Amino acid sequence: MRVRVHPRVLRRHSDVTEPEVVAAFESTLRSRARDTDPIQWVGVGVDGRGRLLEYVAVEDEPDGWLVFYPMQATAKVLTEVGLRR
Repeated sequence: MRVRVHPRVLRRHSDVTEPEVVAAFESTLRSRARDTDPIQWVGVGVDGRGRLLEYVAVEDEPDGWLVFYPMQATAKVLTEVGLRR
């Protein structure tokens, strides 16, 4: 599996690094597809520092993912993926 992080993300979110985003994606605890075209996946994983990060990604090639929105997990996304009531 290949995971890429959109370069804009790192300019806008100085609190996360590319390796942390990739680690969160690879350690996804829960994810779900959103009803979009192309299909976007929202998920929550653990970054290299033990924080919960949420992300939104699209599969842009066979077994290749582009993460274009990561940040510390919010209550809204934790609820959306079923990790919180």
